Amino acid sequence: MALDGMPRESDLDEQAERRLVWLMGGRLFLALSSLVIAAGLDGIGRELSDEARNGIYWTVTFAFFAAVLSGTALGRIRNPMRFASAQIATDVAIVTSLVHFSGGRESVFTFLYVLVILYGALLFHSRTAIGAAGLSVAAYGFALLTANEGWGLRPRAPSQQIEFGRLLAVWVVQGGGLFAIGALAGLLSRELQRTGAALESRTSDLRQLRDLHRATIDSIMSGLLTTDPDGRISSFNPEAVRITGLGAQEVMGLELEDVIPGATGILPSLGGLAPPPNLRTRLRYLNHNGETLHLGLADSILWGEDGTAQGHVVIFQDVTDVVAMESDLTRSERLAAVGELAAKIAHEIRNPLASISGSVQILESDLDVAGESKRLMGIVVREADRLSNLITDFLRYARPAPTVPVTVDVDELFADLIHMIENNLPENVKLHGEVQPGLRVACDADQLSQTLWNLATNAIQAMPDGGHLGIDVHVRLAPASQEQRGGDREASQGSPTSGAGASELPTGAKMDWLEIEISDTGCGIPEDVRDDIFEPFFTTKQGGTGLGLPTVHRIVENHGGELQLDSQPGAGSTFRICLPGVEVNS
Repeated sequence: MALDGMPRESDLDEQAERRLVWLMGGRLFLALSSLVIAAGLDGIGRELSDEARNGIYWTVTFAFFAAVLSGTALGRIRNPMRFASAQIATDVAIVTSLVHFSGGRESVFTFLYVLVILYGALLFHSRTAIGAAGLSVAAYGFALLTANEGWGLRPRAPSQQIEFGRLLAVWVVQGGGLFAIGALAGLLSRELQRTGAALESRTSDLRQLRDLHRATIDSIMSGLLTTDPDGRISSFNPEAVRITGLGAQEVMGLELEDVIPGATGILPSLGGLAPPPNLRTRLRYLNHNGETLHLGLADSILWGEDGTAQGHVVIFQDVTDVVAMESDLTRSERLAAVGELAAKIAHEIRNPLASISGSVQILESDLDVAGESKRLMGIVVREADRLSNLITDFLRYARPAPTVPVTVDVDELFADLIHMIENNLPENVKLHGEVQPGLRVACDADQLSQTLWNLATNAIQAMPDGGHLGIDVHVRLAPASQEQRGGDREASQGSPTSGAGASELPTGAKMDWLEIEISDTGCGIPEDVRDDIFEPFFTTKQGGTGLGLPTVHRIVENHGGELQLDSQPGAGSTFRICLPGVEVNS
């Protein structure tokens, strides 16, 4: 008896095993039904011979034994089709035995054929139902014949027997009913199978779509979260976890404002407004890891299938590097404009200043002035000279001399620098210098010396009460902003400022860079002014021109390097210069 839908010659798969387990359940139900009917016959006092009663109970016992034995064999089945066919055939034999011992045509067990046909059809589909029905019809005919002739029972009196023609009519009617049930069960089973296959296909498509959706959400390089109609977070993708530093389970059920403070006020749809197309806003954000980032945010309404709003979708990205590049570009454009203006006014200011200063000095000597007039003339000369020096510094910054890089021995360069610093070092400041030996770098030695001297002087001035000045020089790989562009940046307490030349390096380039660190243990730089210290004329020092650090930045930028700042108020600052093209002498 073929069982379509079952594996042929292989180990049990999940579907076949599930069907066989249900088959064992059906067989156990058959045994229990037989026992209940047998007990009911005894209860109502139906007259049965001892041979018939014993035959029924022995058959019921065998039914239980066969069900248990088949259940224990499930784990060792190699051919599910043959095993299931044998079980259904055994069940037909059990029902036939019950019909035979309970009177044949008068048996109340006949309906159990229907049970065998039904679970054969439901579990193993249409051809199994037809096969089980055909076997049941044949077995039922055999049971009618043996019961009518009294085989295996107490011989029946001639008056209890019926003619063969009538017996054949009973078999045709009952057998026809069984076969009709099998055919109908097979038809229903086939439709059920077709419906199940269609449902399984739709389920598979839905599962693939769900997996694709999940993979897409997990793979995009933007943070994405959704909220429910009450504004509470309902989903949080891995990139959102990376940016915020918060786990997905931590934020579920929280309001957006608890995770990204300030977002609700700047995103239109969250405020009940229809967002303009392609609107993207920015927000300064301190994440859970203590990193200060700039986020680019956009939002939209999450629509349901019925066209009603189900919440909101918020997409955000870490655009800190973009903000830094825009700041560099703005500064460069501003500096270019300042340089052009400086070139135009330089001669217009310096020449009159020189005339004013010379004229006042001549008047002072010719008129032999004294007292208050002499003091005022001195102020004029001194302030004119100070203004002339300021203009000279400004022109040096705005229109620096061309960078002429040559290969410089780093040991010699820093030996001269440290010697100069030691001759001007206050007694309460201790110098610690560590220079990796055998290094050479392509640079303009005069400009680099000026840069390092300016940074060292600033560090000393930041420690009026004394402290430690550190100069550390070593080799490192390309800065994080060059090696990992577009990825995670190395966290720092300050805001890195990168030069335009450095940005020309190819993404992912691996090369040795010279890293110079000048650190102090002074007062540090407040966070609210760190973005301004490289602006021309911005200064926090009494009498300062505000051109020292901008000049340092311009020189490092012209060398294709990178200038970074790490600072903690009250703990000190570290300026880090990274220059490309260092050589290590072997």
